[in-house]
Amino acid sequence: MESLQIGRAKLTWLNGGVMFLDGGAMFGVVPKALWSRKYPYDNKNRIELRTDPILLQVDGKNILIDTGIGNDKLTEKQIRNFGVHEQSSLEKSLMKLGLTVHDIDFVLMTHLHFDHACGLTNRQSDNKFQSIFTQAEIIVSDIEWSEMRNPNIRSKNTYWEINWQPIINQVQTFEKEIEIIPGLRLIHTSGHSEGHSILIFEDGEECFIHMADLMPTHAHQPVLWALAYDDYPVTSVHQKEKWMEKGYMKNAWFTFYHDAYYRAIKFDSSGEKTNELKRKQYTYQM
Repeated sequence: MESLQIGRAKLTWLNGGVMFLDGGAMFGVVPKALWSRKYPYDNKNRIELRTDPILLQVDGKNILIDTGIGNDKLTEKQIRNFGVHEQSSLEKSLMKLGLTVHDIDFVLMTHLHFDHACGLTNRQSDNKFQSIFTQAEIIVSDIEWSEMRNPNIRSKNTYWEINWQPIINQVQTFEKEIEIIPGLRLIHTSGHSEGHSILIFEDGEECFIHMADLMPTHAHQPVLWALAYDDYPVTSVHQKEKWMEKGYMKNAWFTFYHDAYYRAIKFDSSGEKTNELKRKQYTYQM
């Protein structure tokens, strides 16, 4: 597991599973001739995407950023369609750190699509589902929480009742932004989904910005490179431009949930890479 110290915060990437999705869908209108130079693809035109939660340890709190694709949640058809290569081993990852799921104080959800939220609940022997992080406060934007429970004709394929029903009593929502602990804020952006949020941590001169699915991989650094999956791509572009510019000026680390090659990258004020944390193992060489 890779770790990174940023100010008083320690970030550790856990194993939340891996899937392979169509590269064209992940890069929207960007021609394959361009995106394929930055991110490898397989013989089915799919790219490797991690779904790895980040454990953030700061001020004595254990905070989880998103939850992975879980286990025993997907049908055989979904496993095939989403190219699921490996399901979650998050609990084993925590065990290696001397923790259990009951040690998590906060779960911060950037949004509630299945590949981020399936790790919130698990299946019991009676085929019912229950919350995994029983001691945690689960925080998500009020817009996202509302759509999760009342999906539209498009979003019902990614917002699942088995991921929200068991956690109702643990959820705290917010409107525009919420400070979790001093310096750590969850901020509503919209874009990828209407309720999508990003995370920013500032500690003196140290900073990281977790752009979630506004910039799911390092190859999505160009501002106009938005996903075909985005509900509001123009909003994604504007929000991405705003927060990347802020990150560049602060020489911030940008952290990733989906990237199969980089865990985090730091850029200077002109957007040039100045530092990096690579993932130790990956399927396709760059």
